[in-house]
Amino acid sequence: MTARSSQRVNPVKRPDEIEALRVAAEVVSGVHKMLRERIVPGVVTSELDNWAEEYIRDQGATSAFKGYVMGDDEDNPYPATLCISINDIVVHGIPGDTLLKEGDIVAVDVGVVKDGYHGDCAFTYGVGEIDESKQRLLETTVKALYLGIEQAVPGNWVYDIAGAIQKEVERKGYGVVRELVGHGIGRSLHEDPAVPNFVPNPFVRHRFQNQKLVGAMVICIEPMVNAGTYKVDTEDDGWTVRTHDGLPSAHFEHMVVVREGEAEILTNHIPEPVTELVT
Repeated sequence: MTARSSQRVNPVKRPDEIEALRVAAEVVSGVHKMLRERIVPGVVTSELDNWAEEYIRDQGATSAFKGYVMGDDEDNPYPATLCISINDIVVHGIPGDTLLKEGDIVAVDVGVVKDGYHGDCAFTYGVGEIDESKQRLLETTVKALYLGIEQAVPGNWVYDIAGAIQKEVERKGYGVVRELVGHGIGRSLHEDPAVPNFVPNPFVRHRFQNQKLVGAMVICIEPMVNAGTYKVDTEDDGWTVRTHDGLPSAHFEHMVVVREGEAEILTNHIPEPVTELVT
């Protein structure tokens, strides 16, 4: 689940905290590994949600999303285990009676709590055969994610991650979502620092500050890339975010530990055909 705001805590984690986060990350990775064979034409999104909830429970964890409240809106908690966002839905699509169709792309965002620590990871899947334009969108978003991860080393800054992602996305003619960003993670789902996928202009930098990266920070890097404009609209349900122009969107997210030399990815579930695109 993407962040509009984050809790102010120390983003640098102790070794035991990183190990606890690693366990939570393994649970969300396991959900993706289980679901990716089941994301096929004719499946109802509520079925995917039920399978995920059962798997998470079997791992001794709970959903981090179900019942989550955005900001002060306590009357509108998120009602499901997964966020399932199809085609022009950018994020926070609510599972229900929608059938997946051949050629759809569907972003699945999973969040869990295991022994008090959070895991959070998203991946966009093609349903059956997808067309070339959607495939290019997925490839670009994955490539941007890994370019951002490359910047997650001590001494760099949050804007180094943001700039690497934005440069790759806009070079391919796509739009980077501004309203929702990555985040730190730990005992809370959304912690400091905010990790935007674009370099904010000077007038909004107070919202997404350019924090220096330090070893043992744990962050979620999650580009949300639209085939057209970066602009988005939130539906009346208060959750579902769609592209303003109705064109498709892709969303990928990894939990990452800032490490000297090379960032450590705690979540690792990307299928081989997509992995090959970013090597």
